[in-house]
Amino acid sequence: MTTSKSNLRICEKGHEYYKSSDCPSCPKCEQERKPENGFLSQLSAPARRALEHNAIITVEQLSKFSEKEILQLHGIGPASLPNLRASLAEKGLSFKN
Repeated sequence: MTTSKSNLRICEKGHEYYKSSDCPSCPKCEQERKPENGFLSQLSAPARRALEHNAIITVEQLSKFSEKEILQLHGIGPASLPNLRASLAEKGLSFKN
C-alpha cells in the first residue's frame, strides 16, 4: 500500500491544514461556507462545488439536466443521486429524460 505525503498548507484566511492532493480547497473554509439548508446542504463538498461551478444552485436549475449529465461533472458520484432525486421530488420535479 502506498501512502501519500501530506503537505502543510495555509489558506487565505490563515487556516492551517494538511493535503496530499493538488486540491486547493481548505477544509475549514469549506465547512464554514456549507449552506445550512436547501438541497446543496445535503451534499458533500466536492459535489456541492461541482454544481456551484456549473451554476446549478437551485433544484429548478438541476431539473434541466439528466442524471447522466450530472454524473459527468467532476465531484459528483452515484452516492449523490439519492439526495438529488429526493430534493427534486420535494418540489415536484425530476431529472430531464
